Amino acid sequence: MSVVGFDVGFLSCYVAVARAGGIETVANEYSDRSTPACVSFGPRNRSIGAAAKSQVVTNCKNTVQGFKRFHGRAFSDPFVQNLKSSLVYDLSQMPSGMTGIKVMYLEEEKVFSIEQITAMLLSKLKETAESALKKPVADCVISVPCFYTDAERRSVIDAAQIAGLNCLRLMNETTAVALAYGIYKQDLPAPEEKPRTVVFVDIGHSGYQVSVCAFNKGKLKILATAFDPEMGGKDFDERLVRHFCEEFAVKYKLDVKSKPRALVRLYQECEKLKKLMSANSSDLPLNIECFMNDIDVSGKLNRYVSFFSIHLPKVANILLFMAYFYCTVFVTIYSVCKNLHLNSHAGQYIIQKVVPQASGESSKVKVKVRVNIHGIFSVSSASLVEVQKSEEEEESMDTEQSTEKENEVLHLQQDNTVHMLSLPIKLCFNTFITICNFASLHAVMLSDSVCVFSQDRDALSLKLEDTEVWLYEDGEDQPKQVYIDKLMELKRLGQPIQERYTEFEERPKAFDDLGRLLQQYMKIVEAYKTKEEQYEHLDEAEVQKVDRMVNDVMIWMNSKMNQQSKQSLAVEPVVKTMEIQAKAQELFSTCNPVVTKPKPKVDLPKEENPSEPNGPVNTQENPEAQPSGTEQAAANSADATEAKPDMDLD
Repeated sequence: MSVVGFDVGFLSCYVAVARAGGIETVANEYSDRSTPACVSFGPRNRSIGAAAKSQVVTNCKNTVQGFKRFHGRAFSDPFVQNLKSSLVYDLSQMPSGMTGIKVMYLEEEKVFSIEQITAMLLSKLKETAESALKKPVADCVISVPCFYTDAERRSVIDAAQIAGLNCLRLMNETTAVALAYGIYKQDLPAPEEKPRTVVFVDIGHSGYQVSVCAFNKGKLKILATAFDPEMGGKDFDERLVRHFCEEFAVKYKLDVKSKPRALVRLYQECEKLKKLMSANSSDLPLNIECFMNDIDVSGKLNRYVSFFSIHLPKVANILLFMAYFYCTVFVTIYSVCKNLHLNSHAGQYIIQKVVPQASGESSKVKVKVRVNIHGIFSVSSASLVEVQKSEEEEESMDTEQSTEKENEVLHLQQDNTVHMLSLPIKLCFNTFITICNFASLHAVMLSDSVCVFSQDRDALSLKLEDTEVWLYEDGEDQPKQVYIDKLMELKRLGQPIQERYTEFEERPKAFDDLGRLLQQYMKIVEAYKTKEEQYEHLDEAEVQKVDRMVNDVMIWMNSKMNQQSKQSLAVEPVVKTMEIQAKAQELFSTCNPVVTKPKPKVDLPKEENPSEPNGPVNTQENPEAQPSGTEQAAANSADATEAKPDMDLD
């Protein structure tokens, strides 16, 4: 069994297989690697691919092409109604209300669904793949436009099942283009480096798509996409056809749109003319023999056109200008949307058995929606939530302690089944947030494989997925201890990885800070040795102590950095950020008091014999300068008492 890829386009299809160390596009029975997306119905048989393409003119009413745009669309859709007038085959409404195609097959009028027509084309592509591989083909990957809605994607899956194919994945065309670019690129940045951002512009025959992608070696991330599903190569054909229809109506009095066969021939010739104009700047002729009513028609056109009042020399320049315009608009959208393309018609679901509450108020319905690998939405469950207050809660509302309650009693009703849920709501949310944080850690950090071994990453990834499924399904009615156990189990696997990643992010900064501190003290020691005036007051013994400390820390840092560079990031680090910061603090505490020691103050010398003033002292002008007579006598008496020697008294 082999897995093949089917690129189903608006006009043509390609089949790719992985073999011989690369991706090979296989050829069909006509030795052509492109198979027309065309199905033709005749009175005796049915033709698909190149054989059907040859009957576009001779059997135009029963040859179907361009049906890719009708997937998942109702017949009443305005998009379908607007296209009816430009088609040569007939559309019809299916019993389900979806769009069908009416043809004459085996001389009977039949209406086929779009899924049936696509299944016929996929069966042909399956035969081409089996012929190239010489073995049966069952599993496949099918490309779809990135703007396909939920209904359109479901329609393609149904078509694959009708064709007997197991579609492993519906891959967006923008993702497939980016993947093809990244597989063979050898100069992509390493996983830990800044990714390379590339913009892909895809102007197909029926639609326009732009994607912004980030590339690292072995890693691709689609940042955002934008699109216009109604602008493509067919619109250029439409303009050319409209031009010649108007010219032939004036020149030959012919109503081209009244004859489907003539209109198909004009489309074919205009497509050829468009391709010729891309390589030639001169006037190019358009000649069709026996076009209508046995009249030969002719015309001419060149590629010099007027667009937004600017004359552009090439049709390719129009595409580049429009691509630039759309990319400019898209970059603005990208900063807001971040790859979100859900519209209001992604899907419709009916939830039954929803009844009002006993008080007459509207009930709250909790709906769980999932998106699978194909981008298809599904409602996994719907629950009717009813909040009831117990008597204890009503009494506690009058107290201040009611705000500290975390438990809430809920009644969940689903399919007439009622059960009670008494659970700490805050704990549930905290657990959910923790799981989301681990999921983000897995998506952002673990994908780089810098701090975790592949087996540990796979184990944590599997545990995250299992826990998420449990949380959405069986986790609602579990006791508190089960939540705690689940949380501890996640922490046991994820906490070491998160800690290693944090160390991986913060350790270089800690080493840089320590290195700058060492350089600062080394410069001060060198300045002291060269006897700079700023540091000449420092004590030599203390400076030598600083010098020894700096050398020891330098040796320690170099040793740890060398050991860590040889150590795998997926194991416990040799040195942690806290140790580096502690070493820096020790260095600062030892050296900073020494190098910041201020210079000693120098006092001015005082005069020993001050000169006596000339002339008498005016005691009246300065009474404080001379003591009063009483104070002077007391002082003299005190001095005399102190001067007397000790004597023995009888």
